Amino acid sequence: MIRKIIKIDEKKCNGCGACAAACHEGAIEMMDGKAKLTREDYCDGLGDCLPACPTNAISFEEREAPAYDEEAVRKAKTAADTPLPCGCPGMNVKSIRRETAAPVGRSAVCTSQLSQWPCQIKLVPVNAPYFDGANLLVAADCTAFAYGNFHNDFIRNHITLIGCPKLDEGDYAEKLTQIITNNDIKSVKIVRMEVPCCSGLENAVRRALQASGKFIPWQVVTISTNGKIIDQ
Repeated sequence: MIRKIIKIDEKKCNGCGACAAACHEGAIEMMDGKAKLTREDYCDGLGDCLPACPTNAISFEEREAPAYDEEAVRKAKTAADTPLPCGCPGMNVKSIRRETAAPVGRSAVCTSQLSQWPCQIKLVPVNAPYFDGANLLVAADCTAFAYGNFHNDFIRNHITLIGCPKLDEGDYAEKLTQIITNNDIKSVKIVRMEVPCCSGLENAVRRALQASGKFIPWQVVTISTNGKIIDQ
């Protein structure tokens, strides 16, 4: 049937997730850092998401689309213990408060120092509130496994972003440029492995810093495959 439905311009979308939160039907999801209309039959065409978008990336169009399925939306809401506009708990943006960890010893518990969620570069919204005044840690995902005290030595007091330039599709530079440009980032620390493929992560951050036009202190730390710091 021909009906009015929303249209999302991915070029204008900055990945903030506001539209997904405003869509009570759960028709919009955040995927690869962009908003996408994933369930056309969940979109009622009323446009609650339009005023929530800070970049005017959402508009109306009339085209062939499935009819709005109110019953399916109702069942989807009922099935979830807590209705989530993005459909995945792992996409919920949140800050995490940590108690001061006890000194690490034989009987002590090593406490996580991660202070925000999500932490994957591709999933994090570029305007997440925890970026304000942040010391940014951009780490290759293998580093936390190779270096035993990674949480205390690197994640503590940082906002952490992780990725693998060899396994992930696309280039991180554009997303990192948006994060650095649109937020008050105080410093950037890059932690990478000594393997050649990790140079892609370092290069992406370098290009993002240059493209942002900002002068921000930054540092590169290299971890060996046997878990030692070999360059910083």
